[in-house]
Amino acid sequence: MPDLQQQIILVTGATSGIGQVTATELARMGAHVVILARNAAKARASQQEIKAAAGHDRVDVLLADLADLGQVRRAAAEFNARFPRLDVLVNNAGLIFGAERQLSPDGNELGLATNHLGPFLLTALLLDKLRASPAARVVNLASMAYRVAKPNLADIQSTQHYGAMRVYGNTKLYNIMFTQELARRLRAHGIANVTTNAVHPGVVATRFGDSAGGWLGKLTALARPFMISVEKGAETSVFLASAPEAATVSGGFFDKKKAVPVKSGFNTEANARQLWQLSEQLTGVAFLD
Repeated sequence: MPDLQQQIILVTGATSGIGQVTATELARMGAHVVILARNAAKARASQQEIKAAAGHDRVDVLLADLADLGQVRRAAAEFNARFPRLDVLVNNAGLIFGAERQLSPDGNELGLATNHLGPFLLTALLLDKLRASPAARVVNLASMAYRVAKPNLADIQSTQHYGAMRVYGNTKLYNIMFTQELARRLRAHGIANVTTNAVHPGVVATRFGDSAGGWLGKLTALARPFMISVEKGAETSVFLASAPEAATVSGGFFDKKKAVPVKSGFNTEANARQLWQLSEQLTGVAFLD
């Protein structure tokens, strides 16, 4: 087990499921873990559980809903004021939403805002703290659900063709494309001490699908007994966040601790650049240009 005594690690979506297991395992390795969560009561409960499991008190909380870009900015500013550096950022939070298209407080489609724009902005605003680390890592939770993606960057807000699973698949593909483009831009800027990789956690038995409601929520509930445990699902995230052998790898998509190819005709460098530019416009941040 790696010794992470000197590490400061931020994990989003860490009040349940894969995120909480990831945060707990990294804290057990000695890391100072900061959890970013939407719900204050859940965050406090998770904080106490992680402290008890880790056997130390170095577990802090930041509150923000990733769909609300103002809250992301406030949380990033708080992190930047409180901590000297960031050694690992785990962009774990992600949701699937319901049959009706919903908007975030900023007017973005809610799935896009939560699963892509929030993590994009958070990473941008924490880049200086990542660069302050001797060897920083960004781990982005994606999914093999990217295979059902039907992205159209001209309609990135899904005003014409909305579907809960389609949006989820699209945003998971965007997570992978963001990871690969981030790796390319870090290399182009000569930033060798920050790496980034994306993760497929497996089909995990969490309460994740509940937010979808309707037939999708029912289907997820029916399939849950056949899914892998959250502990198993968190293994690759923990591996990429902590394993010495993963320290120099960047731009990969990992399943069961191994890099796997991304099979999507949409995943081109030109589309990744366009996605990056659109993300900058929608979040109002210029990032590694």
